[in-house]
Amino acid sequence: MAIQISPSILNADFAHLADEAAAVSPSADWLHVDVMDNHFVPNLTLGLPVVESLLKATDTPLDCHLMIEEPDRWAPAYAEAGAGSVTIHAKAASAPVRTLREIRRLGARAGLALNPAEPVEPYADLVGEMDMLLLMTVEPGFGGQKFLDVVLPKIRRARELLDSRQASVWLQVDGGVSEATIERAAEAGADVFVAGSAVYGAQDPAKAVDSLRSLATRAYGRS
Repeated sequence: MAIQISPSILNADFAHLADEAAAVSPSADWLHVDVMDNHFVPNLTLGLPVVESLLKATDTPLDCHLMIEEPDRWAPAYAEAGAGSVTIHAKAASAPVRTLREIRRLGARAGLALNPAEPVEPYADLVGEMDMLLLMTVEPGFGGQKFLDVVLPKIRRARELLDSRQASVWLQVDGGVSEATIERAAEAGADVFVAGSAVYGAQDPAKAVDSLRSLATRAYGRS
């Protein structure tokens, strides 16, 4: 599995999103869009209308991470709009299997997200229903937080679980990913990395993506 980097526009300039998307498009695999509703998490960001506009402004596929209540109700609309990947939180979903299947039916990759304190094992039987498992490496809600090393053993367990099932499921980490932390996450088995301030806080965002990819690829090879 090739390493993938998904810069988070949560740390971009919201007044110039098209330009910010273009700044990473030569290098990024995805654009990570954090949708927050101020209910599931204590922050309010953007929603479907902005995603629809951004889809018209970039060819980089959108990786929509829904940190919202009632994802069963709202997630399909993001897939239908054209998002390449739509991730829901297990803790928020009432019918995760049905919702993951609906996301897939509408043409997007389906992701399931777990907060730092949520164990992987209860969701082992859902591996066949997802295309990506997202492990939060900070408490969701705000960018710029410090990477939680306590999640590293869970990343390893998740990698072992996915490998034991011979599942072609991507293992994504989100939160505090930087040049100082990405190697630890890659060595533990993650292969898709969300990076916000490490990319959009850099002088050259595209070069920052390339640097993160290089570090992660080298570390993943040692895992």
